[in-house]
Amino acid sequence: MTEFLLSLHVLAAIVAVGPVTVAASMFPPAARRTAPADGGAPDPAAVGTVALLHRICRVYAGVGVSVPVLGLATGAVMGVLGSGWLVTSIALTAAAAGVLAAFVLPRQEELLGQLRGEQAVDRRDTVQLAMFTGLFNLLWATVTVLMIVRPGSTTGA
Repeated sequence: MTEFLLSLHVLAAIVAVGPVTVAASMFPPAARRTAPADGGAPDPAAVGTVALLHRICRVYAGVGVSVPVLGLATGAVMGVLGSGWLVTSIALTAAAAGVLAAFVLPRQEELLGQLRGEQAVDRRDTVQLAMFTGLFNLLWATVTVLMIVRPGSTTGA
């Protein structure tokens, strides 16, 4: 049962978190390229690309809820729920979800609304979004390392 749950957990992480990290990272530069420097109307196809990136982030963030659920189930079966590396991973996962829900997705929606309304997009807004996206990605990378290394584990490296 452990192997089955662990396999589902890892697959869910790859399938759900991977697309969010990539699409969220692509969003700020795509939004900058969509808004012409001369103040003209954005290209509708480019706005469509930005909208697609936002949709990928939103949908896969919802699917990503399965990652901690399967992780907790796996940890319970393995009897490691009290391990420091797992508690830290849970806290970092919650922080990553908070950054995504509170900062990344709302700012993407704001920028997308500006582009759809043919308003100018402030470069500072895209830079700030890129910073929050980088923080989200860093948190997930740290969780991934903790899941592999598992400090203090007798089976860890």
